Amino acid sequence: MKLKSLRTGAAFILATLMLVVAAATTVATAQTYTDVYNFTRAEDGSLSAMWPDILAQGRDGNLYGTTPGGAFRFMLSGTLKLLRGGTSSGLTLGTDGSFYGTTQEGGDMACGSGYGCGTIFKITPSGSLTTLYSFTGGADGAYPIAPPIEGKDGSFYGTTEGGEYGANGYGTIFKITKSGNLATLYSFTGGGDGGGPQAPPVPGTDGNLYGTTYYGGSSNAGVVFKMTPRGVVTTLYAFDGTHGATPRSPVVQGSDGNFYGTTEAGGTYGGGVVYKLTPQGAITALHNFPDPNYPNDGYEVFAGLVQATDGNFYGVTQFGGTGACKYNKGCGVIFQITPTGDYSILYDFESASGSWPESTPIQHTNGKIYGLACCGGTHNHGVFYSFDMGLGPFISLVTTTGKVGKTIEILGQGFTGTTAVAFSGTPATFTVVHDTYLTAIVPTGATTGFVTVTTPSGTLTSNKQFTVKP
Repeated sequence: MKLKSLRTGAAFILATLMLVVAAATTVATAQTYTDVYNFTRAEDGSLSAMWPDILAQGRDGNLYGTTPGGAFRFMLSGTLKLLRGGTSSGLTLGTDGSFYGTTQEGGDMACGSGYGCGTIFKITPSGSLTTLYSFTGGADGAYPIAPPIEGKDGSFYGTTEGGEYGANGYGTIFKITKSGNLATLYSFTGGGDGGGPQAPPVPGTDGNLYGTTYYGGSSNAGVVFKMTPRGVVTTLYAFDGTHGATPRSPVVQGSDGNFYGTTEAGGTYGGGVVYKLTPQGAITALHNFPDPNYPNDGYEVFAGLVQATDGNFYGVTQFGGTGACKYNKGCGVIFQITPTGDYSILYDFESASGSWPESTPIQHTNGKIYGLACCGGTHNHGVFYSFDMGLGPFISLVTTTGKVGKTIEILGQGFTGTTAVAFSGTPATFTVVHDTYLTAIVPTGATTGFVTVTTPSGTLTSNKQFTVKP
């Protein structure tokens, strides 16, 4: 394992001290990569070309995701069970406890591929699957790649990459209810507004949705867009190559209110960038891949970023690093980057324990980071990995906004015997459903801030603030 910091001397020491002060209770004392599960084609499907495959933590504390072989449940002890076949979009957890995803093909209507235009589905933790909608390739679009994301109104929002006969042919943004009623909110033109979105839109704290397209914009290099709840789309930033090009991944809103993301290509050296974008559209390239000043840097980023509880962002590159893989491209790296751009390589993937990661990592409420590498491993069909930075456990809010009196779902661990739940210090009525899931009612007098849960092992704090709506 190697750590290569891009800052030295006094600047590095100052940055380190700032992180220690900001996260004094979760200082990383070790960095441990573990190949926790090796996929086999016969049993659970190869992970080859599995992006974006967004992982989701369930109420039961397990992680759920997809391979081209189907949706799976992964227990942290190392056991994986394939639930149903036929998808590689990844999954998102709904407030009903089920998971939502898409299939790029399949469904009732035949598109140009002859295999259908794609579907939206719901799957329960036990594997019961319901197809909510089949795309037609018309005005509703076709070929959804990413899972839909639940909005503040309880509906799900997602994207299609293209269309054949309508919808301008450049993809759509849709809204679908839990009962399967779909409305096309916006149809991309492939021009200044972008085209070919490959990632889901994500809710911002201002109530709007934010997302990316793979191409289009003034330089045909993709855009970051903002969409109001009524479907009014604004191009927030059009990539120009210099600051990145062709983003495949979603943006993530940082704790500072800015948006962070990655691009597959562009930047100073052509291998993609990590960028920061203000809500007003001002962009900063925080890191350019592959940086020749730092040998064995990663490059070509398909995956998005996760902001962990130490305030830093974590991501993976598909190629680069010191690991020996085919075509002499390297096996990829795990990297850390601060909101100000201090970049470090934390781990170099190796073929024997996983290579060429493409999916966005997730931080489980136990503090560890988990992800998928598409290739390598014991059977050379990819791995499920964990990366331990020594960060402590926390709680995750399924919903981060609500009015007084609303029931909020909370994920975590060690909830049995919980004695208190509080919103910004205001005590709340709560119900422990089981050890990894509880509900709480937003109390009168609560203000916007962090939620805490007092368990027999100590007090856990939410990784995001809860916004109390008037």
